[in-house]
Amino acid sequence: MSTPASQGTLVPIVVEGRNCWRIERADKARMIVDAADYFKLLKQLMAGARQRILLIGWDFDPRISLTPDKDGKGEPLGDYLLRLAKEKPERDIDILRWNFGGLKQFAMPRILAMVARWKLTRAISFRLDSAHPLGCSHHQKVAVFDDHLAVCGGIDVGARRWDTRDHQDDDPHRTAPDGKAYMPWHDSTMILAGPVGNALADLGNERWQRATQKPLREIDGDGENWPDDLDPDFENVDVAISRTRAEYDDVEEIREIEQLYLDMIAAAKRFIYFENQYFTSGKIAAAIAERLNEDDPPEFVMVMPRTADGWLEQMAMDAARVQLVRAIAKARHGDRLRVYYPRTRRGDPIYVHAKTAIVDDRLLRVGSANMNNRSMGLDSECDVTIDAALPANHGVEPVIARLRVSLIAEHLDVAEAGVAAAFERTGSLIETIEGLRGEGRSLELLDLVPPGPFDEFIANNEVLDPTSPDAMFESLTERGLKKSWHRGRSWMKLHRPFGRKAR
Repeated sequence: MSTPASQGTLVPIVVEGRNCWRIERADKARMIVDAADYFKLLKQLMAGARQRILLIGWDFDPRISLTPDKDGKGEPLGDYLLRLAKEKPERDIDILRWNFGGLKQFAMPRILAMVARWKLTRAISFRLDSAHPLGCSHHQKVAVFDDHLAVCGGIDVGARRWDTRDHQDDDPHRTAPDGKAYMPWHDSTMILAGPVGNALADLGNERWQRATQKPLREIDGDGENWPDDLDPDFENVDVAISRTRAEYDDVEEIREIEQLYLDMIAAAKRFIYFENQYFTSGKIAAAIAERLNEDDPPEFVMVMPRTADGWLEQMAMDAARVQLVRAIAKARHGDRLRVYYPRTRRGDPIYVHAKTAIVDDRLLRVGSANMNNRSMGLDSECDVTIDAALPANHGVEPVIARLRVSLIAEHLDVAEAGVAAAFERTGSLIETIEGLRGEGRSLELLDLVPPGPFDEFIANNEVLDPTSPDAMFESLTERGLKKSWHRGRSWMKLHRPFGRKAR
């Protein structure tokens, strides 16, 4: 196993025009884990915004409370926004959410009534985003304040998302607007201030204009509005912004996110730690398998949900995940891939919705993109990445390592010092986790139960997870997991960046 000292001079993984759109400076940046902390922060950021609050997301539920009480209740988000509009009517509150999910919510009287009240409030603009091909979705989760401070990650401002890092059994705060309890939920996002916030504002303005045919009002886009009580993880670092966008009307397809996944896998020397909701991309799986056929490959650790959320997702996503993990296991060093799911002290599964990746403690990536085909080419996505190899980011490796340790310690319910010491001793993520796994709240190896015939058919033919909008209309003979797998193998064999040679 390689050691940090043996890595030599780092070559940036993120490259503008290849796997990211722009690389911009963040005066300050911090990873936020789980929605209890994010929703509390979001409430503070919205109150502090001077000229504009821009919320862009896959989901947005005005019934939720950002700071629920012990009964899961509190001031609804919709009422809070109305109060903000009344207190400062000159401040714009612009909300853009995916149209299909939004239209479904209009069947709920409480939401329909709230949207009607927003419509009568001049400061609030609520719009639905349908600027994508049939079958695609707007999946970004971005919030921008005064075009200067932004949040980008995986946390939707929706129901059934709030949870603490303790993920306690039967936490009464975890009560949905319909009064029902919901399962523990793990997620992550990133808050960033400075020019990178301006860039994310540009992205949001572009998305708003495509969805509504009108640009956002111009504002100053400057000033320092970082919360005084929030310590940053990073200061004065360069951050890469990567996107997915399907071809639609006059806009070209963008697959920066897929390219970044492949480049990360190709560049890893010691390990990649993934937290992700799905793993169904045959191209990414094949790239991992190719690495695991090398003489001394890196480790790949994935923390995922035990099962997908919803019957259709379970058929499509769980079956494909099982088949891909089983295929990777056939590589020469297939045992260097481990897939875990977190559980509570009682043993109930914790749902993993995060989309976080850490490479060799030199790269941190947080965003909205899953490791499925939809996030590679269909749905609109946005990820942010801090790469230690960029000149401005020299010396950030210990911070990234600390964040990795914190995530693993959360899942294992052990002290961070214990995780750090075990990794220092073994140099192996897998050995560290295996040595610290225990009873109660911990990480459990995913049970790779073979899918049934119907599930297998859905997964093999990527019926619910096509690789592109056009693939949805291709015959079953022209698409499928095997074809995606072969595309991934071909890419890894033809593209050997970062100094590695083919075997």
